[in-house]
Amino acid sequence: MPPRIHPPSRTICSLREPQRSTPRQRQYATATAITPAASYGQMTASSPPIARHPPTQPPSYKPPEFRKSQLLRQYASLLKSTPLILLFQHNNLKANEWVGIRRELSAALQKVNAVRAAAGHTAEPLADAIKMQIIQTGIFAAALRVVEFYKPESQSSSSSIDPTDPATPSSATVPVFSSSGDGLTHTLSRAAHEAVADTRTAHALAPLLSGPLCLLTFPSVSPQHMKAALSILSPSPPKFPAPTRRANPGWHDAAIQSGLQKLLLLGARVEGKVFDVDGAKWVGSIDGGLEGLRAQLVAMLTSVGGGVTNTLESAGRSIYFTVEGRRTMLEDEQKEASGEMPKKP
Repeated sequence: MPPRIHPPSRTICSLREPQRSTPRQRQYATATAITPAASYGQMTASSPPIARHPPTQPPSYKPPEFRKSQLLRQYASLLKSTPLILLFQHNNLKANEWVGIRRELSAALQKVNAVRAAAGHTAEPLADAIKMQIIQTGIFAAALRVVEFYKPESQSSSSSIDPTDPATPSSATVPVFSSSGDGLTHTLSRAAHEAVADTRTAHALAPLLSGPLCLLTFPSVSPQHMKAALSILSPSPPKFPAPTRRANPGWHDAAIQSGLQKLLLLGARVEGKVFDVDGAKWVGSIDGGLEGLRAQLVAMLTSVGGGVTNTLESAGRSIYFTVEGRRTMLEDEQKEASGEMPKKP
């Protein structure tokens, strides 16, 4: 018997049949006022612009993420804030030689601090702030040219800050942008690069900036500390005698003597001025330091003033004596003529 096939129900047939689209009526929008789109100025006025560079890192001509750029900034800051720098050439010093030289230098500078404190000087001790460091010669030469030959103008009209002046503290606020709006004026800017592009041999230290170099930096000009440093690093009797073996036996060690033979004093930079070896030793040989130099200057000015005063007074005194002598002579002659005074034989 064949199977029974039931006809599909109406619900299933309705699902299988395609849905017929019912005609939709068109709707027409009424005329309304159309608001124009906001301009770019209106869009940016409400929200602040997105800064492409952080405020502490303005855009630079030299990429700031490179180590050379950071060394350039470091050397420029060092030159601006350090009034006294001694320049040495070093030739293949070993690590133990550097350690020994720095140890003996620190000990000699600490002795100067103790002597100054015993003498009653209230100035801050400088031994801990005096540093000896190896530099990259080419980058240091570029930083020196920027400091010496690049003079950015200041925004402030009341008090101008010269960032190239060694007396200017490193914490002083130096303008980042020029007042004319031409561009940036910091050390890594395009203006600084263009200003020193043709000054490679214009500086007085340029002939010395070759080969391996190291710097001995002083936070202030102190001839006493400078003399102690030269006696350790570059002794030259009689003004800069080397320490004796009894007073300082560590200085006579073989490692330190080997390292000192590889150190050569080239010159100095004092208050922005370049000194040769003789000039650097003259600064270190000032008796009494800056206080003694000021005392000598005061004594010289006092003696000059006293000499000028005596010269001026001597002219007036001679005229006074001449006039008084002539007046006395006339009075005597008048008395003789009137008979009040007997005539001289």
